[in-house]
Amino acid sequence: MKLNLTIAIPVRNEENNLPGCLAAIGDDLAEKIVIIDSGSTDKTCDIAAEKGVEVIKFNWDGRFPKKRNWYLRNYKPETEWVLFLDADEYLTNDFKAELRAVLSEKDNNKVGYWLSYTIYFLGRQLKGGYPLRKLALFKVGAGEYERIDEEQWSNLDMEVHEHPLLDGEVGVIKSKIDHQDFRGVSHYVVKHNEYASWEAGRFLKAYNYTQLEKSWTWKQKVKYRLMRSPLIGPAFFCGSYFLMGGFKDGSRGLVFAILKMAYFTQVYCKIQEKSDLRVSA
Repeated sequence: MKLNLTIAIPVRNEENNLPGCLAAIGDDLAEKIVIIDSGSTDKTCDIAAEKGVEVIKFNWDGRFPKKRNWYLRNYKPETEWVLFLDADEYLTNDFKAELRAVLSEKDNNKVGYWLSYTIYFLGRQLKGGYPLRKLALFKVGAGEYERIDEEQWSNLDMEVHEHPLLDGEVGVIKSKIDHQDFRGVSHYVVKHNEYASWEAGRFLKAYNYTQLEKSWTWKQKVKYRLMRSPLIGPAFFCGSYFLMGGFKDGSRGLVFAILKMAYFTQVYCKIQEKSDLRVSA
């Protein structure tokens, strides 16, 4: 029996990842699967069509709302639940079993669930490093992703680090989703340059608009305080490699922690470049 669930997959040029993503979902899990496409130029839309999956075209105008909120506002799912899944995220059997159990519970008072993900790097799953968690499963109508008026900080047309702001109790699904991106290290570096621009832009807005802080998790609050210091990169390296067990992955764990350090150092530099703030070490 299919769950009262819509799985929405935002995409752009995901021909390498999408087939595996759709195969992992299967044909008997959700009432509906939908692709939200941002002008793919590869075979992404053809792959979706071959699988009988609806494709919705999205063209971002550089303003709020971005892709996920735009979909929720303009194509509100008719199901009770919606799960936002990236094309490089693959539902495991354990996750699907727990998902069925959770969404089938009687008198379920939760409006959303935090989800956990494995991370694959250089072809193998990491044992350590920072865990990846997202609030990506919630009841339709319970809320939407936090509003941030971007003003062209970056070219990212989809919510990345924004969290949904939900009205009600949130639970946790413990079984993990596999996060595997088959587009390689070059794509990883390019995307994280875009993420760094977004992080810097958000920090500068938050610096002058304290109301944003009210919607942050405690982890976000710690991160944005660290962004005032050039030590943010080394801090995240130590956290990833030592505190979070990145050393268990040998050279891969070391390289992953170095990339994490480079990313946050880049964020710090972009903040300095874009502002008159003088951050002391």
